Amino acid sequence: MAEQAAPDLKAALEAILIVVDEPVNAVTLAQVLERPTHEVETALRELAAEYSGHGRGFDLRDVAGGWRFYTRADCAQLVERFVRDGQQARLTQAALETLAVVAYRQPVSRARVAAVRGVNSDGVMRTLVARGLVEEAGTDPESQAVLYRTSSYFLERLGLKSLDELPELAPFLPDDVENLEETTK
Repeated sequence: MAEQAAPDLKAALEAILIVVDEPVNAVTLAQVLERPTHEVETALRELAAEYSGHGRGFDLRDVAGGWRFYTRADCAQLVERFVRDGQQARLTQAALETLAVVAYRQPVSRARVAAVRGVNSDGVMRTLVARGLVEEAGTDPESQAVLYRTSSYFLERLGLKSLDELPELAPFLPDDVENLEETTK
């Protein structure tokens, strides 16, 4: 197998800096890339000047003793809006309750979710579907109601490999849960 040529110094620096979550100093970069520190520092300054000169949406900055990519100041509001719109907002208590019903009873209809919760859950279900946490799972053959299940994104956000990893529900239920279920039927 033929040996591949090493990437260009600037390309190598970009590849490393795109994955860092804190500034990395030139000495560390030089060690990883097996290049003299002064070459790495020169390349970093040239890259920073190129990005600024071309008006890119990001800057390469030397801060806190190291180098890292940052959003350019005039683009910061756009990035903040992107991150906040649905990405960072916490789920309401109603959404968490609804998501739990879907997770433990899936596939389940909106009517069944409402029956378990005791309140209409249509709006909350729409929100969960819009956020990608819940998805359609076909229709009930008897009632023709749309059925819902949790999505792979739900598992990803909770750090689960499968629904089998959901905690047992029994320890969190009231002692007289059987009586409660009988009275709601």
